[in-house]
Amino acid sequence: MQSDKANPAKMGRPRTFREDEALDAAMRVFWEKGYEGTSLDDLTGAMKINRSSLYSTFGDKEALFRRVMKQYSAGSLSFMSEALNLKTARAVVEALLRMSAKFLGDPGHPPGCLSIQGGLACGSGNEEVQQAMVDWRKAGLVQLQKRLQRARAEGDLKKNVDPKDLARLIMIIMNGLGVQAVNGATPAEMNRAVDLALQSLPL
Repeated sequence: MQSDKANPAKMGRPRTFREDEALDAAMRVFWEKGYEGTSLDDLTGAMKINRSSLYSTFGDKEALFRRVMKQYSAGSLSFMSEALNLKTARAVVEALLRMSAKFLGDPGHPPGCLSIQGGLACGSGNEEVQQAMVDWRKAGLVQLQKRLQRARAEGDLKKNVDPKDLARLIMIIMNGLGVQAVNGATPAEMNRAVDLALQSLPL
């Protein structure tokens, strides 16, 4: 009896691309054009695969976008997890803002943040994607809030400072840096804004 190994017809077509590289290519397209502005032709062209390979490997456009966001969180935004593990609340916040300024203005990728740019202009028919982005940003807010709650419990944050309010303020500043990066602000310019923010934050 002939084994499956010896019968190419039973093996299926070998995959000719790396998933992580294809996801990085898709990420750049979503980052530049936003979810709604990105077409399947844009994606297949950048990923160098055909539609059949896209669907069989990643699913539809929405499923691909969710995979891209997962990779973005684990890779590009890994600095956020590192910052949250620092010893003091001030160190956490300063690292988040400094690293954000550096990342958002990095010329190696489109300016700004995929979590903002990718979800812009999502209209009727894309509510699930829009909600997924809202949930994703809320998850980041909750992580920071919990870290600041711990800081207050440890006496590292003033008792009259609400961790939830402070976390939201920091996220607003980070989102603002993202908008400024899209408008052409350099990391140096954003860091000067961070200097002023750190002077006024109750840390």
